[in-house]
Amino acid sequence: MIRKKKLTFTTTQIILLSFLVTILVGSALLALPISSANGEAVPYLDALFTATTSTCVTGLVTLPTVSTWSVFGQIVILLLIQIGGLGVITIMSGLMLLLNQKMGISDRLLIQDAFNLNTMSGLAKFVKDVLFGTLIIEGIGSVLYMLVFVPEFGAVGIWMSLFNSVSAFCNAGIDIVAENSLCNYATTPLINAVTSALIILGGLGYIVWWDVLRVIRSRSKKNRKIFRHLTLHSKIAITVTAGLILVGAILIFFLEYDNPSTIGEMSLFDKIQVSFFQSVTTRTAGFASLPQENLTNASAAVSIILMLIGGSPVGTAGGMKTVTIAVLICSAFATIRNKNHATLFGRRISEDSVKKAVAVVVSFLMICAASTVLLLASSNASPLDVLYETVSATATVGLTRNLTASLNPYGKFIIIVTMYFGRVGPISLAVALGRKNKSQNVISEPTEDLSVG
Repeated sequence: MIRKKKLTFTTTQIILLSFLVTILVGSALLALPISSANGEAVPYLDALFTATTSTCVTGLVTLPTVSTWSVFGQIVILLLIQIGGLGVITIMSGLMLLLNQKMGISDRLLIQDAFNLNTMSGLAKFVKDVLFGTLIIEGIGSVLYMLVFVPEFGAVGIWMSLFNSVSAFCNAGIDIVAENSLCNYATTPLINAVTSALIILGGLGYIVWWDVLRVIRSRSKKNRKIFRHLTLHSKIAITVTAGLILVGAILIFFLEYDNPSTIGEMSLFDKIQVSFFQSVTTRTAGFASLPQENLTNASAAVSIILMLIGGSPVGTAGGMKTVTIAVLICSAFATIRNKNHATLFGRRISEDSVKKAVAVVVSFLMICAASTVLLLASSNASPLDVLYETVSATATVGLTRNLTASLNPYGKFIIIVTMYFGRVGPISLAVALGRKNKSQNVISEPTEDLSVG
């Protein structure tokens, strides 16, 4: 009797396939006439583009979300955003726990790899905390948005508030408020504050949340030095995030200060809050309170750098990640100073972390470079607009210099592929690098020094 070989998938393949299947199912639903606001089915390529940008929590759209899609279509988009932000594996694990089903070893390995965690201990509680924490934060964000949207739009403002809250927390940047994103609310403090808070909380990452809460609970009233007792990961994520937002806001403020097309004619307070929001939203959120095509070239360059770096690991943000960049910079300075090891906050950074950081950055830049060249070849747009678009797609940001809507079919397909690999690439790479190589050679290859630099 011949036994059939059981088909098995690696964790990396499961993650890749889970996102792909979600996108394909979403695109099929969005291609239905019921998903369209006018009752006529949208072209499948646009439905596929929308499903991809939603699942990959990017935010680039070829068709205006607010006027193209019906309520059913918007619900599909919102579900794709939530699934993409939390991860398909997290959602499925949560459903298993809700149905009181025990998680097997394979399920635990999937969660561990998906979140790039170092241990399988307490994974069920971790998933519950992630889902519960997400619902709480998105719920609070929805209520705060209602203070503005309900008085303005009536009962529809409730749905708009929920949609915007989920999209902001998941760093998706898709909204159903207006065709120009949040430009109409550029000087509304509550919208700016709530959106920025949701973006930052989602971008910091779940393990930073729990670490901060752990330290707060363990600290006595007399000892309030919370930062000192955080893990190295949390210290780096918080410090780099705060530094990038502050530096980005200052640079944009001065570079756009006299630009009449952006903040030049605003009051000083409005200039500050709009500059701050631009710095925050480039951290892979994608909401626009300024027309990105009106930015000066210098501000566009600053925004590109911020988009490339992105948010922090184990969160809803994309990009190369704050911790990755911090590790690379510290390693570079350690090499320049002829030190054997890189250190941060008095802790030595492992060689494995440095190798992983190099691999992530190189793969990220390769995706971005390939996408840029291909889009330049298929488009007559300016190099700056194309680079802005491809960086935004690779880092799953969603900001555009008014290029996405004018893309031809080839350009749309290039951006679809870029968004997909920009979202699943870093996750899959982290999983692959997290597994030890079981087949180590007993006899290693000969070593030879190279001239570098």
